[in-house]
Amino acid sequence: MTGAPNAAGWPHIYREGSANSSILLMLHGTGSNEQDIAQLAAELDPSAGVLAPRGRTQEKGMLRWFARRGEGLFDVDDVILRAGELAQFVGEAREQYGLGDRQFIAVGFSNGANIALATAMLHADVIDRVITFSGMYPFGDRTTEGDLSGSRFLVLNGRTDPMAPLESVTTVVQELRRQGADVEQVLRDGGHGVASSDLSAAVGWLKRL
Repeated sequence: MTGAPNAAGWPHIYREGSANSSILLMLHGTGSNEQDIAQLAAELDPSAGVLAPRGRTQEKGMLRWFARRGEGLFDVDDVILRAGELAQFVGEAREQYGLGDRQFIAVGFSNGANIALATAMLHADVIDRVITFSGMYPFGDRTTEGDLSGSRFLVLNGRTDPMAPLESVTTVVQELRRQGADVEQVLRDGGHGVASSDLSAAVGWLKRL
């Protein structure tokens, strides 16, 4: 599928949330879907609105956000394309649901964390608040040159995660800070996943926004 559909044509979940609350843009991992990731929103902020779109690429029947050439080897051109599509979707959803100036906060796990990072780094005017669970640097050996001085990120990872190596995590944190972002990094023991300590850190970070 090529070309970004409008929000009405892109499978997604939308929940209104409390009046004037933030909207959690929930982005699932490989092999998961919008239904699964939307459930996590209530643990982060039960009053928030929820917008959970479905990844538009597939790998061996599993939903993803962008193509890759192997484990940890991303198709960077596709990353950039899909980040642009997601940014367009968010803008259209804002209009479709009459969300005005309600704040969007991207929350991604694994592949969803990677597309959240890519979208926020390339389209800071659309997404400037991000929580990543088990994400990594999404642009391979390329760098980007954006102004992220108003953006805030919470980056949560396991130190021994083979799917999101610490070297790549360090790169994304360094790049975000180099471009002016406010970055809080939390490392824990263990590997890929969303630990209870990650959730606690995310809830606390959201309350400080």
